[in-house]
Amino acid sequence: MKHANCLVVATLVLLSGMAAAQLNSSTRVVAQVPFQFMVANKIVPAGECEVQAITADGQTLVIRNAEAKVGLFSTSSQWESKQGASHYALVFKHYGDRYFLSGIRLQGSKITYRLPESKVEAELRAKNVAATEETLRASLK
Repeated sequence: MKHANCLVVATLVLLSGMAAAQLNSSTRVVAQVPFQFMVANKIVPAGECEVQAITADGQTLVIRNAEAKVGLFSTSSQWESKQGASHYALVFKHYGDRYFLSGIRLQGSKITYRLPESKVEAELRAKNVAATEETLRASLK
């Protein structure tokens, strides 16, 4: 009976660790983005976009569009939701004809990695330009 209890505890610990998926240096989230967007005050052209953590805590990300030869760094913060994400996704804020990468969601995780607001986005928000949220499905690579 002791062995059965240990097995149950070990299984629960393993499953909870899997449910709390984290963005790490070996995880590359990739999506086909049909529009250009901004990150860290820089424009990223439309195309295949890859996001990867470069620090163990996931607080610094690299965002790349290899085809367009664009790569840049951004800080991120973690925000926890009540429910885990149903799929991998890149989240954008959309103001008129401009898009801004605002977050990354990982399937099975309650954590969303949020990117800081760019200067242009802050100016649009200050002018009370209406914003919508656009979520694009992504996958691991």
